Amino acid sequence: MQLSILIPAYNEVESLPHLLEEIRVVCEREKIEYEVLVMDDGSTDGTFDKAREISAKDNRIHALRFRRNSGKAAALAEGFRRVRGRYVITMDADLQDNPSEIPGLIRMLDEGADLVSGWKKIRHDPWHKTVPSKLFNAVTSAVSGVKLHDFNCGLKAYRSEVVKSVELYGEFHRYIPMLAHWNGFNHIEEKVVEHRARQFGHSKYGWARLTNGLFDLVTLVFLHRYTRRPLHLFGLMGLIFAMAGLFVLAGFGISWAVTGQLHVRPMMLAGAASVIVGIQFISIGLLGEMLNQRFAPATPPPIAAVTPGCPAGTGA
Repeated sequence: MQLSILIPAYNEVESLPHLLEEIRVVCEREKIEYEVLVMDDGSTDGTFDKAREISAKDNRIHALRFRRNSGKAAALAEGFRRVRGRYVITMDADLQDNPSEIPGLIRMLDEGADLVSGWKKIRHDPWHKTVPSKLFNAVTSAVSGVKLHDFNCGLKAYRSEVVKSVELYGEFHRYIPMLAHWNGFNHIEEKVVEHRARQFGHSKYGWARLTNGLFDLVTLVFLHRYTRRPLHLFGLMGLIFAMAGLFVLAGFGISWAVTGQLHVRPMMLAGAASVIVGIQFISIGLLGEMLNQRFAPATPPPIAAVTPGCPAGTGA
């Protein structure tokens, strides 16, 4: 299978038939062997029924329905587990992504890209969607080191090994380029793509997604940097508190040595409390290291390539 096209859908019964027809026309014209997976995220408008109706007439179309709305990340994660194509393209079901971009995305993967992210340079969205999106992209690019203009673009193309390597939950789908980069897939490119005006339904994004996205970014960076090294974070915090407290107590100690008098003051109590808090932070870090050592699975680093005849790994 050359290509798997993954379409998360939520209440897109009007858009979906048009999108699937456009995909068929493009792929048949370009002689692309493909499959489509429609991931119905608990729609209530008959989206899954429409997908099932189309699937009955075309065995390249498949559909899966969640019992409830679980979010785009869950839909993509389940789809990534099921895709069979050498390449994987994701696109939204609202017709704003143009299937005519598919050949260009495949071409960039053929030329060596691990991941190609669409960039909706000219957008047809209201300001209350574009402004938070620009803010989010600027912050994410600065924090992650992955220089993309449009992390939120649903139109992306991947090598299958990329999507098999990422773990998604919450709202982490928008950070797939960052997760791929952290997993060693560093050939990430960007392609300017057409962004069409929405024909049916209404946008489901806005300012709330900006704040949620930034919180997810903080969570993701924290987990990436400190999940395996909790003492690096809690130890540093504990050291700062402990040193600050010791500095305050040392000042009182010097005063006592010089004057022979020692008065219990709020600052002295604060210094003692700071030392105690510092010790607690360090203890939490050590406890985290012990739990990691005991329970965390030993995950091998991702392998890019091996020479012929290289011995296969063995299980523990």
